[in-house]
Amino acid sequence: MIETLIHRGKAAGIYTLRTPKLLLGLILLSSLLLLSLVGPYVVDVDTARPISVATNQPPSAKFPLGTDSGGRDVLAVIIVGTPQTLMMGVIAGLVGVTLGASLGLVAGYFGGRIDMVISTCTDVMLTIPPLAILLVVAASVRTMSVLNMAIIIALLSWMFPARTIRAQVLSLREQPYVHMARLAGLSDIRIIFEEIMPNILPLAAASFVGATSGAILAGIGLEVLGMGPQRTPTLGMTIYWAQLYSALIRGLWWWWLPPIIVLIVLFVGLFLVSAAMDEFVNPRLRRTG
Repeated sequence: MIETLIHRGKAAGIYTLRTPKLLLGLILLSSLLLLSLVGPYVVDVDTARPISVATNQPPSAKFPLGTDSGGRDVLAVIIVGTPQTLMMGVIAGLVGVTLGASLGLVAGYFGGRIDMVISTCTDVMLTIPPLAILLVVAASVRTMSVLNMAIIIALLSWMFPARTIRAQVLSLREQPYVHMARLAGLSDIRIIFEEIMPNILPLAAASFVGATSGAILAGIGLEVLGMGPQRTPTLGMTIYWAQLYSALIRGLWWWWLPPIIVLIVLFVGLFLVSAAMDEFVNPRLRRTG
């Protein structure tokens, strides 16, 4: 398993250097991470708190992105809110893909009644509108935090990874090396972890990037509706407050435009990485690209 992971790691590194869209996507995402890491050393992040600076100030040398009606420095809010939004997406994507991959592995490898139960549950969950469930659950939670939002979104984002990985495992379990492992007396657990799992890791990684993007989009949707963390600055909540205080009508463009630009950069970066990883997983996409 270790040798397989090392080989795939080298292949992924070579593919990264040869793929412009993957490099560009990583650069865009790295720029946002760099902003979050370096920003606190350049800007006083305490001004991201309400009533910490003068309200409704246009961009200036002191406040490069101006201030909002709540008395917050918009640049400080962006610096603090960007990693919070990223963290929500990463946690939700990680939990959702881990749960979906585990169910897909079990269903695809063992088959039979286990596969029938898991596949039925997956199909039922796919027919339920996730936004409706998210609204009901979010409205029922008294204190919403970034972690709570991530867990809620993750519980509704495991179905697609489960279905995708199940289909892959159904094919892998019939490969000759899996049959040889059974004949050698390896247990089912060892076959799953040593023979099958290394071959689905690239697919799981691609699913993780897509799940992270979807989780961020779902979280922003909830936040724009006012169901996000009220005390934690995030990109979605910044847009919500700008909408609530009619920043667009009042001409306070510096309040709503910067978080939208950051979100565009974030989604473009995630899309490029996801597209490149899909090509890495599916060679046919490389040949037609």
